[in-house]
Amino acid sequence: MDRLSEQAVATISRLPVHEVYGKVTKVLGILVEIAGFGNDLSIGAQVHLKPDKGNTVPCEVVGFRDGHALLLPFGLLEGISLGCPAVIQSHKAVIMPDERWLGRVINGMAMPIDGKGALPQGAHPVSLRNTPPPPHSRQRMGKQLDLGVRCVNTFLATCQGQRMGIFSGSGVGKSVLLSMMARYTEAEVAVIGLVGERGREVQEFLEDDLGEEGLKKSVVVVATGDEPALMRRQAAYVTLSVAEHFRDQGKKVLCLIDSVTRFAMAQREIGLSAGEPPTSKGYPPTTFGELSRLLERAGPGAPGQGSITGLFAVLVEGDDTNEPVSDAVRGIVDGHIVMEREIADRGRYPAVNVLKSVSRSMPKAVSVRRNEIIKRAKQIITTYEDMAELIRLGAYRKGSDPKVDEAIGLYPHIEEFLTQNKDDCTSINDSFSRLADIVGMIDGVTEPDDGRS
Repeated sequence: MDRLSEQAVATISRLPVHEVYGKVTKVLGILVEIAGFGNDLSIGAQVHLKPDKGNTVPCEVVGFRDGHALLLPFGLLEGISLGCPAVIQSHKAVIMPDERWLGRVINGMAMPIDGKGALPQGAHPVSLRNTPPPPHSRQRMGKQLDLGVRCVNTFLATCQGQRMGIFSGSGVGKSVLLSMMARYTEAEVAVIGLVGERGREVQEFLEDDLGEEGLKKSVVVVATGDEPALMRRQAAYVTLSVAEHFRDQGKKVLCLIDSVTRFAMAQREIGLSAGEPPTSKGYPPTTFGELSRLLERAGPGAPGQGSITGLFAVLVEGDDTNEPVSDAVRGIVDGHIVMEREIADRGRYPAVNVLKSVSRSMPKAVSVRRNEIIKRAKQIITTYEDMAELIRLGAYRKGSDPKVDEAIGLYPHIEEFLTQNKDDCTSINDSFSRLADIVGMIDGVTEPDDGRS
């Protein structure tokens, strides 16, 4: 009964005391201009267009020009005409997450799209545009988070509250890697944002990659590539807001977004439509500011709260990891996982290049002994890859260099270790134990294991 009372109070408090109307004066492409709103509008405000026939079209204010407000729609503009009423919403855009959202699939408006009925509403609203927690109030990152993927658990140890970028070209396997982490992580909740995803692949991701067990502890937010730019951007905001709700309950949350590049592209569409000047590769200045504000919302919470461990996929254009969005994300996150097409072409999945990838928490995330194991494994990989061309051509003579001879013998075993089927889960302890055996060392660490290997 208390929950119902809290929900009722929260719902009533959001009802407008009065309605303010404007009217449509111009429609240019997807950009709508309205007038007659007085001083009741600000950037980011919500406006509902109400045509004589058809459904109400929700919009957002993205700018002002010559005394008119510029709106972009969350849906199609069919039925919108000159003089169409524009009802200004007085409340801020919020969602009301609840524990019962686990196992559900929602869209960028936090509405259910999985056919499982209405979405239960929680008692406490969460703003879609929450500001990142103040730096001085945040806890430090926690201990290493088990993600169930061998190459990440060892070479790229990720702590609770850390943010990692996954940089990959299209078709290299980043979505499968993200789904493995969501399914096998020891985090209590996974919040997954599919931003600008292909509509055909959504059901495949839910059923084949994430699976029933993974979905039970997840909330999935979907905005497909055919939806308006505002909806794609909002899906990313909803993803972080849901993650913040569970973080505030003291839970360890894994937040995955695939991909922040499509979020940036949506912001580019919005900025250019509002009249912003294009800069690097057509991206307006606000794109990189919005990226920073979005990604900074992940991380450790305040004392007494949980943490949001963020894994953000970056779709690099033309496999160029130095393009503007990649550069911007790499400067924000706490490490990067680089996936390469050449590695995928030779049949090794996940196609992670462990030499080009880095976790900034790695030295302190694991013991001194485990750091030594990783260092030795990297030395073996480097030695082999430096001589790979000569080895393939048959120009290297066995016995010329003992280190190269050793690398030739051990490299295939390391490649086998880095190869992992999406149905295979390996715990942190088992991952380090197997790698230590390969490089001829003893792990010697008896950390608690959850037995998921």
